[in-house]
Amino acid sequence: MSQLTSMTTAIRTAYIGVPVSRVDGRMKVTGTAKYAAEHNLRGLAHGYVIGAPIPKGRIRRIDVRDALAIEGVIDVLTHEHRPRLATSDDEYRDDVAPTGSPYRPLYDDEIRFSGQPVALVVAEELAIARFAASFVRIEYARAEHTTDFAAHWRTDATPNPETEHEPHGDAAAALARAPVRLETEYRMPIEHHNPMETFAATAVWEGEDQISVFDKTQGALNCRNYLADVLGLARDKVRVISPFVGGAFGSGLRPQYELPLAALAARALKRPVRVVLTRQQMFTLGYRPANVQTLALGAESDGRLVSFRHEATGVTSRFEDFQRNLVGWSRQLYTCADSELVQKLVKLDLNTPCDMRAPGGAEGMFAIECAMDELAYAADVDPLELRLRNYSEVDQDDDDKPFSSKELRACYRQGAERFGWSKRSHAPRSMREGRELVGWGLATGIWEAMQMQASARAVLGRNGDLEIASSFADIGTGTYTIMSQFAAELIGVPIHNVVAKLGDSALPAAPVEGGSWTAASLGSAVLEACNGVRRELLRHAQAIADSPLADLSVDDVDFVDGEIRAKADAARAVALADAMHAGNVERIEQTGTARPPEADKHAKFAHSAVFAEVKVDEDLGVIRVTRMVNAVAAGRIVNPKTASSQILGAVVGGIGMALHEETLVDHALGRPMNHSLAEYHVPAHADVHAIDVIFVEEKDAVVNALGVKGLGEIGIVGTAAAIANAVHHATGKRVRDLPITLDKVMGWSGEQSAA
Repeated sequence: MSQLTSMTTAIRTAYIGVPVSRVDGRMKVTGTAKYAAEHNLRGLAHGYVIGAPIPKGRIRRIDVRDALAIEGVIDVLTHEHRPRLATSDDEYRDDVAPTGSPYRPLYDDEIRFSGQPVALVVAEELAIARFAASFVRIEYARAEHTTDFAAHWRTDATPNPETEHEPHGDAAAALARAPVRLETEYRMPIEHHNPMETFAATAVWEGEDQISVFDKTQGALNCRNYLADVLGLARDKVRVISPFVGGAFGSGLRPQYELPLAALAARALKRPVRVVLTRQQMFTLGYRPANVQTLALGAESDGRLVSFRHEATGVTSRFEDFQRNLVGWSRQLYTCADSELVQKLVKLDLNTPCDMRAPGGAEGMFAIECAMDELAYAADVDPLELRLRNYSEVDQDDDDKPFSSKELRACYRQGAERFGWSKRSHAPRSMREGRELVGWGLATGIWEAMQMQASARAVLGRNGDLEIASSFADIGTGTYTIMSQFAAELIGVPIHNVVAKLGDSALPAAPVEGGSWTAASLGSAVLEACNGVRRELLRHAQAIADSPLADLSVDDVDFVDGEIRAKADAARAVALADAMHAGNVERIEQTGTARPPEADKHAKFAHSAVFAEVKVDEDLGVIRVTRMVNAVAAGRIVNPKTASSQILGAVVGGIGMALHEETLVDHALGRPMNHSLAEYHVPAHADVHAIDVIFVEEKDAVVNALGVKGLGEIGIVGTAAAIANAVHHATGKRVRDLPITLDKVMGWSGEQSAA
């Protein structure tokens, strides 16, 4: 047994697994938590971004004279007038950038997408900057553009070599022999993240080629490195600070253009500059790409799969190839000897898409789980029973690796029992309440349980105060709280003695906050750092004359209630303060780095079973999601309170994905039409009813030393599919293109669809 694993067994349950309220909650509700646009500095100037009104072409001429003549205007930055920028693609490529040539703000005269920043007006006040922007005269040479995915996905799609999956067997031949066959197509539109906090950066020029920036980001260190490379500065001369983030959903994984623009202006003017994007400009950033997924499933008469073909085609920009895994999930969930999985891309004159709420999984599992529901009806098998008949015990997409843990069967069982699935009638349109048709739907969720290399620092003072620090972000998921829980439990101090620091590139290195890997990655790093403190504390305690802990190892003691106690005899104890006094130290500081295993013999995933009830007005087609049950198996649950909140929030995001969200693009202009919170629909309070979260017990000694898996994204995977399947069960109408709106439901003929 490794030292790290053996020390884990010494952790008591004073804080881990306990529903602890957010340690940063008071700061947020009282307004003392400062976000990127709330740092008011002496001499602060304000920048306003001017975006291109065309989706493709070049800038012929920029005339800024009238704008500069307005009182209070300081400068107007353009590609013709700005500080020096880096030139190579590598200098613009951040840690999560896809392949291609990253976009370079204010670099040249080429227009690559509508809304692309072409100038930054800087003034003493934001209102002046915005007013002056209307006086900047820009002439463009338009070029022919293409933004219509629906018109081009069949003819212009090309295979994506970065998402290749080896074919298993002969899916086409197996399909031709299958007694039950299903061929269908699912479509999803472009969606935008729309977090409450718009992107903002407050840049402070410190002099001597040194700059600090308060930025809205999910990765302070990633933005630090990007900004240093773009500006040509040493990385130790750049600091990015982002302790609080008002939502992101993946949009903050990459540096957005407000960051380099604010920094450029601060460097040029040698004074602080703030750039805040408008809600409309939030639609010029990354987005969930539109996609079309075609599936062909073959099965025996009892519903057991014999063939599974899944092809997904998605949107990317002209200059970068962005696509996540949409098709591989079926091999991790369902046994099928013959399968073919293909992904393709269509390049359009849009900005590059980016990660959004379980990227790849949310989209791919919508199609897979709706197709499995259709197969259940084609084979006349209960949808839950169909999934159990095809249940896979290994990851067929990765050399048949066994799972580190997989309590999906228990998710199905507990979720079905809580929901009352056994009372469901199988036939569509067979359940109703008054004027409303009632539908019950089911879907499976799966998400990778990843761990990334991360570092954390633990500093214990003689007064019992403990500081834990890492450059990881907390985008509202409760990271401050769980790292405080880990630290308090490991060192044995009250949680109110713990001070957690996050979101600062000057702190120990950590990756971006995404992929649901934060709890495992940061938790493991905190464990390493605290174990270093524990070892040093014990060494000092053993230096006491006639120490009651002499000759004991760290594995032989507990750290609890401010003491080091022998496990075999709690009376043999030394107070932490006494140990530090004996060592003549005022503080103990240790930095720990945790790395994922180099060679992994197991597949690591979190799983869920999602059950949805919808009620559909038979006359109007209005859909209400009246009840949902989400049963989740995600290893050790560190904080049931914040963990439940994560699943609740993710389910709400899934409701939006299923029924509300769609970015509508005017293809004549090449830009979104509904670029506001008034017209881009998301679930409101009235749209969200009962959501029941179940955490299925799952012990995993393999996934990491703490046995934890991420929760940020598993809650949305499968949610849209469960709702879509419930709508079909209620109405007999199979809507295969999201969002499911009342006009699509009103197209129902009154008869059960062929599905």
